[in-house]
Parts: sequence; structure tokens; C-alpha cells
Amino acid sequence: MRIFGKVRHRPSASWRQATDRAFTLIGDGRYEDAGALLTRAADLEPWLSESWFNLALLHKFRHDWEQARAAGLRAVALLDRETGAPDWWNVGIAATALQDWPLARRAWQAYGLRVPGSGLNSAATTEPTGMELGSAAVRLSPEGEAEVVWGRRLDPARMEVLSIPLPSSGRRWGEVVLHDGVPNGERVTAAGPSYPVFDEIELWAPSPVPTWVVLLEAATEDDRDALEKLASDAGFAAEDWSSSVRLLCRACSESRMESDEGDGEHLDPHDHSEPGHPGPLGHRTAGGGDLWVPERECGLAAPAGLVRGLLDGWVADSPDSREWRDLEEVC
Repeated sequence: MRIFGKVRHRPSASWRQATDRAFTLIGDGRYEDAGALLTRAADLEPWLSESWFNLALLHKFRHDWEQARAAGLRAVALLDRETGAPDWWNVGIAATALQDWPLARRAWQAYGLRVPGSGLNSAATTEPTGMELGSAAVRLSPEGEAEVVWGRRLDPARMEVLSIPLPSSGRRWGEVVLHDGVPNGERVTAAGPSYPVFDEIELWAPSPVPTWVVLLEAATEDDRDALEKLASDAGFAAEDWSSSVRLLCRACSESRMESDEGDGEHLDPHDHSEPGHPGPLGHRTAGGGDLWVPERECGLAAPAGLVRGLLDGWVADSPDSREWRDLEEVC
């Protein structure tokens, strides 16, 4: 097969050696050294799409989106198949990071996805909307204190965070994060559906809504649920961290996990953390059915001028069974 007058052939031994060594260095976090080797590989085999795909991957790891877009476009120009190539997905991530919406739309379509509003008479320069990709989970800070939260997929590379992350993540409710394309784990709900877990790449759009932690005295689960509904009706969020957050070992966090079923009040078979060395965090979708304890640690996402009014209104609706104290802004 000829491409641009060149004959497609198997990569040379030198190309393979340079590429293999480069990915070993990437695994060690030595991106500069890996970049030199992958650039050499591209010089050796410039007509090979994998040369540019590998460089695009490296630039994605480095969050160098201009270079990732450039290398990705060279990779897709050399492809010998029309749809489904991961090269196009990487182009879509880079284009989304750069808000290059015409290219992002082109990338998702070339991969084989339907992108509403991409016709000849549409405003194809706007960000893709209406792809209806549903809910998923995203692992915040995957290389640090990883925390899996729930979110709504806006497009194949962005997710809006709908859980209230713990302050250690540095993330807020309502933020939009750029995420990788290949799921790294799965969450299964009690109702049956499973949801992929994607790894965060970087923050795409910050949220102006601060995160608060408050101690509640809620006599029943219904009292707790009433605060969550009150916050939701106001356009914000409350989450009972006492029941929704659990510690997981990394192996469990990155596997197929039940999202809302525990195994007793104090023992979680997936919690393999050690004292002083907690594992990755995960948010459940429900409380898990443990014996109810009235004192709850709750996360709140609401503006400073509204948060105390929400709590006071919650107590006023049932003062005999509800109380709050120790409100603190944490993120």
C-alpha cells in the first residue's frame, strides 16, 4: 500500500527499540527522555501512523495540547481505516482541551460517534451538545489521593461532577473535568446497570460554588434526605459523606465494583487501606442499609450567602429531629 508515494512497511528494529524504551521511561515519569526517543522514532518512520500516535499520547500525558493536536492530526492523516481508530479519540481530547470545537466534532464523527448539530447548515463551531452519553464516574487525582465521584458526561472527553468531592481532591461540585477515553474500572448499581470509571486528566472548567462540611443530627434517614432535597431544589447539592464515601484499595477501585452495597457497619471487604495509608476514595449511590446513626458528616455545595439559610430552613421544618453545628468551608 502506498501513502504519499511511500510504501507502508513494518517498523524497523531501531524504531521498535526506541519506542519500547520510550514507554518504559513514560512509566517512570521521565517524559523529556521519552520524548527524545519518540521523536527519533518518528524521524525513522515518518510514514507510520503509530509514530505520531505515540507522540500524541506523550503530549497528552504532559498536557501539552497544542503538540498533542499536531501529532494527532499527523497520525490520522496516515490511517488506513475510516472509523474507530483511537488516534481520532486522542485528537478529540486535545481539541476539547483547546476548545477547538470544529476539530472535536470532526474527531468524534470520524471515530464513529453521532454528534448532533454537525450538519452543513448547523453551528458546527460550537461545543458538541446533546450526545446523551449518560452518567458515569470519574477518578479525580488518579496519581494522588484518588477519589471516584459520579458525574454527567457532556461529551466523550468531559464530565460534570455531580458528587460533592472531599476537600483533599481540590475539586468542587459542578466542575467540569477533562477525562481519558479508556475506562479504568466499573461501578455496578443495585438496580443492575453498570457505569464506566474514567480517569481525570485535568480541570476543564472550575466551579464558583464552595464546598462546606457540617455535622448534622438527623433522627432518621428521611431527615437526612430532606436536606439533600432542599439543597437540590435550590439548585445546589448536599451529600451525606458518612454513608456515601468509603475507602478502597487501588485494585478494587480500578475493577468492577458494586457502588452502593457494603458489608457491615465497620468492615468493608474492599477496604485494604492501612493506618496512615488510606486507599482511593469512592462515592456510593446510596446509604447501604447500615444501622442508622443520627450524627452525620455532610458535604454541602452552596454559596456562602445561602448555606446557613438552607440549614436553618431544614431544622425549622422539624426542630425536634434535626440540628446542625460546626459549619466550615473546606474547598
